[in-house]
Amino acid sequence: MNAVDAYREHTVTTQTRGRLIVLLYDGAIKFLRLALQELDAGHQAEKGLYIGKAQAILMELNTCLDMDAGGEIASNLRNLYHFMDRHLNDANLHRDGEKIRQVITCLEDLNESWKAISA
Repeated sequence: MNAVDAYREHTVTTQTRGRLIVLLYDGAIKFLRLALQELDAGHQAEKGLYIGKAQAILMELNTCLDMDAGGEIASNLRNLYHFMDRHLNDANLHRDGEKIRQVITCLEDLNESWKAISA
């Protein structure tokens, strides 16, 4: 493991749960912005790659939900993650930048909430 990988692993393993969620949202937003750049450049394969990375993060966020302890909030988040995943599938298939932007906006709103909670 090189120094950069060791640093990244240390950064992730020493974070609180709330901070990890913020990092995941940050990653998904970053990948979707890159997808938009690739879409604008006409690079369909790269656009799809970045959308797929954002969807993987959404899947991880969904998988980590504690449905017993989270109650209605966890259920609403699960529904929202599923909605965003479907929206991104459609955006990828139809090369729809607006749908990607809508998901980015939703993720940014959630991210701001998690930042406030975990501060």
